[in-house]
Amino acid sequence: MARRTKEEALATRNRILDIAERVFSERGVARTSLDDIAQAAGFTRGAIYWHFQNKADLFSAMLARVTLPLEDAVARMADDDRTDPLASVKHCLLTALLKTATDPQCQRVFEVVCHKCEYVDEMTVVRDRYVEMRGRCLDGIERGLRNAVRRGALLPTVNPRLAAVGLHALVDGLISNWLIDPRYFALARDAERLVDLHLAGLRQSGSARKAAPPRRAPGAGTRAARRPARLSARAAATRRSIR
Repeated sequence: MARRTKEEALATRNRILDIAERVFSERGVARTSLDDIAQAAGFTRGAIYWHFQNKADLFSAMLARVTLPLEDAVARMADDDRTDPLASVKHCLLTALLKTATDPQCQRVFEVVCHKCEYVDEMTVVRDRYVEMRGRCLDGIERGLRNAVRRGALLPTVNPRLAAVGLHALVDGLISNWLIDPRYFALARDAERLVDLHLAGLRQSGSARKAAPPRRAPGAGTRAARRPARLSARAAATRRSIR
């Protein structure tokens, strides 16, 4: 009996979160109250408060349902024992992109997070939660890149922290822009090529020698040497005016 009650409570909680996703997506977070969610779910307001302290608590739980699997991927990526750290970094980035492209629930939640929530008043705690989550993601990517440098997969000239910031911004920006307009590019089709393109740039970073400046001919910097060029330009302008 107790097990059934626990399962029923979990089912009720998940239904509330399911409805919250839909209502937040339709109306935006600021314009949605717990009463709105309770009414849409067919529950009393008290039932909502039984599971969640406030709207921010509900929102955080809604976000956690889709981000916790991604955070697990970040934790695995930072494992120092990985024999191919760059492959782990790539897998983590692709997981986030492909989950967004193929999982409708993930799409709804990320759309709300990116475009339909103002992080003010009671929602500042959600912003803090996002900043914390972003920090863990950055730390994981950075550690994976440091391991890649240590194993010789990247040159020592690569700055792991800056590279991690760039890769995180790549994924974050791709998701945000694709959610605004999925016709912008084919996320599921192009995700791997986009990630590979940027990882290839990291592999090549610092490998090319700085090209030596071209040698100037004797007298190239003198007024006499520059005069023919000016005359040539004037002649060209004259020809254009005649035409």
